Amino acid sequence: MVESPMESIYLDHNATTPVRTEVFEAMEPFFRDRFGNASSIHRFGQDARSAVEEARAQVAGLVNGRPGEVYFTSGGTESDNLALKGIAYARRERGRHIITTKIEHSAVLNSCAFLEREGYEVTYLPVDEYGRVDPGQVADALTNRTILISIMHANNEIGTVQPVDEIGKIARDRGVCFHTDAVQSAGKLPIDVKAFHVDLLSLSGHKIYGPKGVGAIYIRKGVEIEPIAHGGHHENDVRSGTENTVGIVGLGKAAELAASEREHEYRHLAEMRDALEGRILDKIEGVRVNGHPEWRLPGTLNMSFPGAEGESLIMSLDLEGIAVSTGSACSSGAIEPSHVLLALGSAPRTALGSVRFSFGRDNIMQDVDYVLNRLPGIVSRLRELSSLPDEAGYMYSSTVMDHFRSPRNVGDLPNADGVGNAGNPISGNTIALYLKIAEGTVTDARFRTFGCAASIAASSMVTEWVIGRTIEEAASIENDTIAVVLGGLPPTKMHCSAMAADGVRAAIEDYRTRKGVNTKA
Repeated sequence: MVESPMESIYLDHNATTPVRTEVFEAMEPFFRDRFGNASSIHRFGQDARSAVEEARAQVAGLVNGRPGEVYFTSGGTESDNLALKGIAYARRERGRHIITTKIEHSAVLNSCAFLEREGYEVTYLPVDEYGRVDPGQVADALTNRTILISIMHANNEIGTVQPVDEIGKIARDRGVCFHTDAVQSAGKLPIDVKAFHVDLLSLSGHKIYGPKGVGAIYIRKGVEIEPIAHGGHHENDVRSGTENTVGIVGLGKAAELAASEREHEYRHLAEMRDALEGRILDKIEGVRVNGHPEWRLPGTLNMSFPGAEGESLIMSLDLEGIAVSTGSACSSGAIEPSHVLLALGSAPRTALGSVRFSFGRDNIMQDVDYVLNRLPGIVSRLRELSSLPDEAGYMYSSTVMDHFRSPRNVGDLPNADGVGNAGNPISGNTIALYLKIAEGTVTDARFRTFGCAASIAASSMVTEWVIGRTIEEAASIENDTIAVVLGGLPPTKMHCSAMAADGVRAAIEDYRTRKGVNTKA
């Protein structure tokens, strides 16, 4: 059992925000007393209907739209799916070409991939080194078969804000529908659907201190859209399903508060972001800021720490009570760097060492101080561990955590008898394992590993295991054995133990090659 730190600092507000007290209080009566179905005509239903329509007006006010142009959904993902698929199906007779960017949220990118399988053509525009798309490239990509442009307002990972007003004007002049995903920008930046010339806009409740499981889509009056869920005649036939009245009320209240407090919140968030950025650059060498230096969200700071792997950074910070996130995901047998950072031109290794700090309304400057007291030491330690020169989500065993927090046998061995390299040197975990061997027995072992907590733990454990073993015994170790000794690994982390075993075998093979012997087991 890992002991909880004394401090607890949440810097992952781009992932989700806590429900505000005012929002919860607005929602509470609709859990029990005002429980009617908003589609019912009796007084219970009409009470719920009145609350839904009030929320519709509140959300419309946040984006300067009209209440009749706001439709409620289950969240940003559904809103994005409805925008892309709904327009694609409604306009398929006019054309089947869609334009988007390489750095969109997965809800947009995966919807585009789905539509490609349906016979649509998608152009994925590049961005510059700061993550901004060129409106001129948008114009150049248009054809007489283009039916939709979908470009996010602000990126969720790096915070870069797109020139949506310019893009919207291009789309309007050419008669092409324009959708923007404003899930991250709503409540943080001024949004005006009229000035942006947008036809569709997505937002989500849990990003603006509202509840999870509710969102909205703005659809400009006159824009025809094909529903993607069929049922009753809810939401003016755009989105079937009994209205989530309690969630909608919460979204409405959150939108109202966000609209009234936006300017103050902007200054508050930007002050803390700038303070953290400047002090990290002061204290830690080789750090890179990802995103636009000017056109960005006020509370989002994405930084790369070359030589320190992202998940290990996150877990180390979490052990100190600091919650942050990374765009990389270690799953399915490999670490995948953030597609956003790769699109900016980051090398895969650099992208793997990125962390996103996202501030919220309750953070204070002392939080910045706390992070700065811990982060430099964590980065230094992970760079020391790394075999490279330049979201955790798993329940690890106490043994894994012990080896991660206090790894054994870190470093290299001068005049090693065998050196083994294993893993994925391009975008995944890597290990360099060093062995000293005398009379066929391993007398010492060291390692350097770039990777997640499981990779570091497996590397640490295997160096302990091989010392005192014959080379035949060491060469026979399997990844399953490593995982068992570690107290078990999640299925998606078994490649980490395999890498450690491969490192041992590679080092022994190197030893045999150097000695010109052939004693394979």
